[in-house]
Amino acid sequence: MTRQLLTDNVFLTCVPAEKYKTGFFSAQMTVPLSQETAALNALLVNVLSRGTSRCPDLQALGRELDLLYGARLGPSVRRSGENQIFGFAASCIEDRYVLTGESLLEPLTRLLGDTLCDPLLTDGHLNPAYVESERENLADLIRSIINDKRAYAGQRLREEMCRAEPYGVSRVGSAEAAEAITTEMLDAHYRALLPQARLELFYCGSAPEDQVCGAFREALSALPREGHLEPAVTTRRPAPEQCRLVTEEMDVTQGKLCIGFRSDSSDVPASMLMNTMYGGGSNSKLFLNVREKLSLCYYAGSSYDRRKGVLLVSSGIEPGNYDPAVEEIMAQLDALKRGEWEEWELTGAKSSIRNDLRTIKDSPAAQEDFLICQAAAGGTETLEELSASIEAVTPERIAAAAQAVHPDTIYFLKGKEAK
Repeated sequence: MTRQLLTDNVFLTCVPAEKYKTGFFSAQMTVPLSQETAALNALLVNVLSRGTSRCPDLQALGRELDLLYGARLGPSVRRSGENQIFGFAASCIEDRYVLTGESLLEPLTRLLGDTLCDPLLTDGHLNPAYVESERENLADLIRSIINDKRAYAGQRLREEMCRAEPYGVSRVGSAEAAEAITTEMLDAHYRALLPQARLELFYCGSAPEDQVCGAFREALSALPREGHLEPAVTTRRPAPEQCRLVTEEMDVTQGKLCIGFRSDSSDVPASMLMNTMYGGGSNSKLFLNVREKLSLCYYAGSSYDRRKGVLLVSSGIEPGNYDPAVEEIMAQLDALKRGEWEEWELTGAKSSIRNDLRTIKDSPAAQEDFLICQAAAGGTETLEELSASIEAVTPERIAAAAQAVHPDTIYFLKGKEAK
């Protein structure tokens, strides 16, 4: 794997791979996440994906992709720490499998470049019809999260816990912000953003690196470069002295209990293992004790953001089980702080993370996500290095990592009839 500066604030990561029959391409802008621009950026990539000057609509884009033996190209929006990452991903069969002997790498990267740098314009501006329809689609998408109460509760926890931080902003912004976007606003944002944003390019496949570099350079020859908008450095904050409680009522039968913790540990491998043992799988303490043994919830699990140092617990409970569920969730964390676990729990957690990291190498898209998010955070650690650091973690380090975790906010979504 190599990562090189292709041109001003444009980086290309190449992952050589002979085992895949398709090549995977990606072009992603990485900018600080903010409430003011999150919806603008999410809307922008959807509008840009509707057509280019050469392929002005989805039908024309589809024909172009069909000519490339069913290649694929689509927008993506994600978050990593306190950065928003958005752009386009594409894939096509490797040139060695094209019976006519033609190369698909150059025409697909050209189409990728056109989507980013040469969109369909109307009177010199982004197409108003595309902006209007995609604005409605984005607002509907944002509002639809309320239909998934588990995801909604998790989002509400992050919003409340990190209400004064970029981390509390949704990856696609708010519905209100999306609905307020006009064609003029989006067009001005695009023209200001394109010359400055960090652009991360990615390729996974068997093509020679010099061919990939040449294809991207040609495809992005029209990319303006003026100034630098660097990714944000994700910052950690301490937990408050008193844990906050946020309660929301809705027409639900199953309560959603989410608890947010903050960690001040700098030992990332130990914190990852601690989270896996706490609630990161079916052999975790939360699953085996809170769910299986005590039947206090329908599901219980935890996730850990190693860049932000935030640990989030998510569970579904009967409203009447609120107090014992909270008590037991906290008790299982206290057990980790005291170093109370069986050897098989640690062995299983290491094996789980090892398998997860190994699985990433089986998917070009997963490798792209890992490496692009690494680049956004300024990290250089490889999958192999991260796996080795996990294996080296001792029980004492896990207990210390647990001791660095402190509760910040409890969010409880309950039914209107619940007391």
